[in-house]
Amino acid sequence: MARRRKKESKPQVDETLVDIAEVKDQAQSFIDQNQTTIFGVLVALVVVIGGLFAYNNYYKGPRVQESANQMYQAQLQFEKDSFAIALENPGGGYGGFLDIIENYSGTPAANTANYYASVCYLNLGDYDKAIEYMNDFSPKGDLMPIMKYGVLGDAYSEKGEMDKAISNYNKAISQGGNDVLVAHYLKKVGLWNEKNGNMAAAQEAYQKIKKNYPNSPDGNGIEKFLARVSK
Repeated sequence: MARRRKKESKPQVDETLVDIAEVKDQAQSFIDQNQTTIFGVLVALVVVIGGLFAYNNYYKGPRVQESANQMYQAQLQFEKDSFAIALENPGGGYGGFLDIIENYSGTPAANTANYYASVCYLNLGDYDKAIEYMNDFSPKGDLMPIMKYGVLGDAYSEKGEMDKAISNYNKAISQGGNDVLVAHYLKKVGLWNEKNGNMAAAQEAYQKIKKNYPNSPDGNGIEKFLARVSK
């Protein structure tokens, strides 16, 4: 019985070996017939990989650093509330926020410059440009999304577009992550609803501050706002 099993299994092994040999022959034949194409693909991959390496190390990296350095003087002027100067001509041969946005598109500095430019225009009274630049800003982290929608709310508020203002304040609130800012924008929602005669919505906003953010700056004295809308 043992001999018979051994004898029967041999053709299966031979068949497997033949199949492997055929596959190897077919693969070699494919390579032989398509050497030019395969070589071209390999060269293309080398060029792409090399190009990405060169782009990241000899163009993108230095450009990111240069843009950050260029924005330093504009930030100094911004901190002095010199908003028009910060936008266009901060001095010392450095570019303003508008120059950074135009000349360093795609860098983190250009993205941040959109935020600064928006706040500058808000303070200068150009609310449409404030909205335009803030919409181009892509916030990162926990704090900046709140700031983005808060500034948009302020800009629409100054334009008298209260529905859009309250909508953006609510977006800022929904981001969470910072009790001081959330309470600040909750209070703005309460104040604007109160101004528009929507006392129930105002009371709701003030109540949230009292319950969730009593130790925030806007939580201090919130009782008098609640009393005002609860009459």
